[in-house]
Amino acid sequence: MNQKKRVVVTGVGALSPLGLSVKETWQGVLEGRSGIGKISFFDCTDWPVQIAGELKGFDITKPVGPFYPHATVTDRGQAVVQAANSKEARRVGRYVHLALAAGLQAYEDSGLDAHRATLSAERMGTNLGVGMGGLPEIEAAHTDLITKGHKRVSPFFIPQVIPNMAAGQLSILLNLKGANLCTVTACSSSAHAIGESYRLIQNGGADVMFCGGAEAVVCKLGIAGFAQMKALSSRNDVPQKASRPWDEGRDGFVMSEGSGVLVLEEYEHALKRGAKIYGEIKGYGLSSDAYHMTTPAPDGDGGRRAMEGALQDAGIAPEEVGYVNAHGTSTPVGDIEEARAIRSLFKNAEKHLHVSSTKSMTGHLLGAAGAVETLFSLLAIQEGTIPPTMNVENLDPACAHTGLDFTLGHAVKKELHYAMSNSFGF
Repeated sequence: MNQKKRVVVTGVGALSPLGLSVKETWQGVLEGRSGIGKISFFDCTDWPVQIAGELKGFDITKPVGPFYPHATVTDRGQAVVQAANSKEARRVGRYVHLALAAGLQAYEDSGLDAHRATLSAERMGTNLGVGMGGLPEIEAAHTDLITKGHKRVSPFFIPQVIPNMAAGQLSILLNLKGANLCTVTACSSSAHAIGESYRLIQNGGADVMFCGGAEAVVCKLGIAGFAQMKALSSRNDVPQKASRPWDEGRDGFVMSEGSGVLVLEEYEHALKRGAKIYGEIKGYGLSSDAYHMTTPAPDGDGGRRAMEGALQDAGIAPEEVGYVNAHGTSTPVGDIEEARAIRSLFKNAEKHLHVSSTKSMTGHLLGAAGAVETLFSLLAIQEGTIPPTMNVENLDPACAHTGLDFTLGHAVKKELHYAMSNSFGF
């Protein structure tokens, strides 16, 4: 009864500045393409930061995709999809729309719908991490309050901005009656959501979990706030090259929006229904620096302990890992400390390990980053291809000193058995 269960990934969905599907996004990173451009959501002509990773072609008033749930969830699923994509679209925040779109992609990909009549809705749950929630909606409601008065604040304002509404709306849409959670831990939110979902299934608390996260804070308040922290790149003249992890000239991260959802499933449950399996979640580690609000601890101590915990949980040696998808945000301090942390744990890294930061192409999806990068790690194993780190013109000497292979400039073919995905947060 106490034996831990195995947990596999049986469905994936994603939206990013590189494309509105997993296929488009993955193809983009393998090609080394950038999804970063000038901000179009608002006029920032005289702003110090004028670039971001926006979703191209995503319209919340249009259906999220060709797939609509049927079988046991027909009436409820169809009604919610229609409501979320009509004149009532503003009832939920943009981040919720992104989560629903990725969630439906993952649901379709998983093949679960064909088996719903034989599956218990009470054994299926959600955990969608969100870093900041409905920040654009807060901004808009405040403007209405100041310019039009309190009576003009939308009655949907509160459900627009509550972070757990992404998980809540997906559970309603797909009739998922098990655990319903929202992990809010800044830029590690969706990574924690995946890890906690893994543990829930592992310990027998669920058979299936829809997990990951969404973020949509490319708005005046979001850009201004991070810009004032000096956290964002101001390389406005060449947006595509602004995100440059490990590069000596990096000057901050690039804000992006997007979502990623994985379907985690208990192994025997997946086998029984003949599910397609992308890979297995073997270990999960988490830690706190207990050091500073935004600056990582010296030598990346917290990150190293989280990675070490994941390896111990998985029961594998550092030498068995072939790829680390780094947090690698393109910030002056963060990149160095992460590189040092990786090197301190992987003693023989030069013999077996590739490291890359896909944020060099996607930008930083904040609370959704961990989910999308977990997808990249899975696909790297499945296809035997490691995505590159782009835009490194002069490798930072402190990063170079670690001797790590940062997979610069182009994807690398390599047989992989294990990959690790890092996510760190303020």
